Amino acid sequence: MFRRFMNELEEGIISLLLASMTLLVFVEVVLRFGFNTGLLWAQELTLLLSAWMVLFGVSYGVKVGSHIGVDAVVRLLPPKTKRIVSAIACVLALIYCGLFLKGSYVYLAKMHLIGIELEDIPIPKWVGHSILIFGFLLLAFRILELLWRIIQGKAEGFSLHDEARDARGMYEGKRMEDDAENGEAANP
Repeated sequence: MFRRFMNELEEGIISLLLASMTLLVFVEVVLRFGFNTGLLWAQELTLLLSAWMVLFGVSYGVKVGSHIGVDAVVRLLPPKTKRIVSAIACVLALIYCGLFLKGSYVYLAKMHLIGIELEDIPIPKWVGHSILIFGFLLLAFRILELLWRIIQGKAEGFSLHDEARDARGMYEGKRMEDDAENGEAANP
């Protein structure tokens, strides 16, 4: 139940951020080039929305396996060793998240203490940059989920996006379409 809620919330927030960013940039372009005016705060808000989307997207990428990784050596390992190496990678990634969370907390606490506002939007800087905490907490949550699946034997490791396989598949599909158009038999 909680996992489903988190999945839907994460996807909904990413969709909302992307739609907001796209709409804001569109309105800004129309105002600038159509009416020779603009919104003073649009660029800063677009940058904030972009940062929020990226940091939400990192954890989403772990969830759906869309990250690219170098796994040539890991693929050669037996399944049990592959799981051990992947578990070590998860622990290292969690340490990385922990370091970023600590640094983010220190940074945001100082911004809160100083009381600096964003340059063009009258809100505290720590509020706009609070995605650092949320993003790395969500990433740590996704990595913990993966680590638990590895420990249970339900996953061998990170499911990484394989661009070479995709490109090869697209090439083969295109070649088969071309052969079909030319009336030739497909050559594997």
